[in-house]
Amino acid sequence: MDEIHNKIKNLRLERNLTLKELSEQTGLSLSFLSQIERGASSLSITSLKKISDALGIHINYFFVDEHEKQTFVIRAHEHHPFTTSSGSQVYSRLTGTFNNRKLEPLKVTLPPHMYEEHPYSHNGEEFYYVLQGEVIFYLNHEKYHLYEGDTIHFPSSLIHQWENPLPTESIVLSIVTPIIF
Repeated sequence: MDEIHNKIKNLRLERNLTLKELSEQTGLSLSFLSQIERGASSLSITSLKKISDALGIHINYFFVDEHEKQTFVIRAHEHHPFTTSSGSQVYSRLTGTFNNRKLEPLKVTLPPHMYEEHPYSHNGEEFYYVLQGEVIFYLNHEKYHLYEGDTIHFPSSLIHQWENPLPTESIVLSIVTPIIF
């Protein structure tokens, strides 16, 4: 935890940001950010999240040991499915473990007749490859019906949602930025 202030300063400098610019992007005061970078003040998770968003990294970056073993290959038996509280989709993380990762590759299983009720919009990009079944994407309310082998790639700033129109599961390869899980 002692290294967080160094990581913040190094990332800010790598991105050629001044403390003033970081302050404007986060809504945190210039003096507070200066104290953080000097290690003279502690910060809340909320403030750290604002800083990580402004620096374009996942908040987990600050808690990963740089000397931790890096993983580049994920074997099929190591894919552990999980769900979120906001949907019925089943996700399997396909990513390696290393510092400053930018992509979030996932295998997503959409249950039969799944329809995402609430459209989303956020920073980043999304890429999907339909491995099995069919998926309908709605981008700014325009409908795109994808079949096995089809792909779609779009900026996440578009209002988007999806559905599985089939009575069977559909499976997609999803690669998104920024890291979400």
